[in-house]
Amino acid sequence: MLIDRDGLTAVLAVASKWGSDYADVFIEEAHTAQIFCEQDRIERVTAGVDAGAGIRVIVGETTAYAYTNDLSLDALKEAAEVAAAAARGQAGFTGINLCRRYPTFELPIMIRPETVAVADKVSIVEQANQAARKADRRVKQVTVSYRDISQKVIIANSMGGWVEDERIRTNLALNVIAMEDDRIQTGFESRGGIIGFELFEQEDPMEMAVKAADRAVRMLQARPAPAGRMPVVIAGEAGGTMIHEACGHGLEADLVQKGISVYAGKLGQQVASPLISVVDDATLPGKFGSYRFDDEGTEGQRTVLIENGILKGYLYDYLTAQKDQVTSTGNGRRESYQHKPIPRMTNTFVLPGKDDAKTIIGDTDRGLLVTRMGGGQVNTANGDFVFEVSDGYLISGGQIGEPVRGATLTGNGPKALTLVDRVGGDLGFAIGLCGKDGQGAPVSDAQPTIRIPELVVGGIMEEDQ
Repeated sequence: MLIDRDGLTAVLAVASKWGSDYADVFIEEAHTAQIFCEQDRIERVTAGVDAGAGIRVIVGETTAYAYTNDLSLDALKEAAEVAAAAARGQAGFTGINLCRRYPTFELPIMIRPETVAVADKVSIVEQANQAARKADRRVKQVTVSYRDISQKVIIANSMGGWVEDERIRTNLALNVIAMEDDRIQTGFESRGGIIGFELFEQEDPMEMAVKAADRAVRMLQARPAPAGRMPVVIAGEAGGTMIHEACGHGLEADLVQKGISVYAGKLGQQVASPLISVVDDATLPGKFGSYRFDDEGTEGQRTVLIENGILKGYLYDYLTAQKDQVTSTGNGRRESYQHKPIPRMTNTFVLPGKDDAKTIIGDTDRGLLVTRMGGGQVNTANGDFVFEVSDGYLISGGQIGEPVRGATLTGNGPKALTLVDRVGGDLGFAIGLCGKDGQGAPVSDAQPTIRIPELVVGGIMEEDQ
């Protein structure tokens, strides 16, 4: 990471020498530590460093990108030369005056992971593994993974922007498999964020393990889910998977501009229930998708996407913002220096409402309660979705009834959001690694308890049970 202002200026000068509308350099040094436990033993303990730089040159509609893992000034200039030649504009270099910018908010880290002994990290993993295995005799397999990363970045561009930052993330994930007779069920729990080892002062790994094991065992006794149209209550503890997938991706500006988003051309229109407001916020302390600067050097911010059901805006990086002649919302993200930035979500959630979550269930005579979402598929062009329910319960007479397995939710994102008639005052976050265009990005999503009066629930038709 030994490159100063003069070096950055020299690299950008090479990138811009054939003329460009915009050029930037992204330099990264990422230190990672990972521990993986399976088959009741520690399988892997790894640590490493990945460093490199990416140079991007934009001329009109053409974007050229080159990267290198050699951080010497000569290597950076060579990569810049490649990108410049590929884009090749008309005008010559006019000079760049870099001015460093500093964040206006902090994302504090209390215990830096590299200061913690490897043995202490291994102990966390082993405790979680043992707690899950001891939870029930039907627990047959447990996998536990720990990961921390310290990513230092330097970002500079031909417009004079220059930032330096560090992102530290720590997370723990557990997957538990329970078996009985010919039935197999799983339970999953994960926690993490822009946080150091203090994560484990806030989250007890053994409690996480028992929760995952209990879910897997409970689902062994679950009856097959009924099929048909019915009210669905999605609990806050389920996280915001539905909002992230069925709504959030469609609000990323590149998909909108390509015409493959159901939200294209609908700014200012009613796209959800008046009870629904959706926000993307990179400034939340401790959340998995937070950062002070995005991967283009734009400061992270809070962006209101839907307000009281009205579509207010999209998520932009530099390139898509230029096309729409607006300002970037600070959502330009990349997996690493080997990738060019694209618009991505950060922490995306539905704002809490005024209803009590228990009252929402109590006011539902019959339906399905979803307390954990699984995987799914979404067509961003029309909003249609199919989601698996990994933890669900029947609602009968306003009471939470027996657990059900094998349920799926099928519907249309905008239509489902329009139908929402109750929004709770709670808010539950989940974390994940979001995939898009072959790149992964850490995100979190959340929602309060909401009720959708009618969704298609896939399972087994009641008359066939």
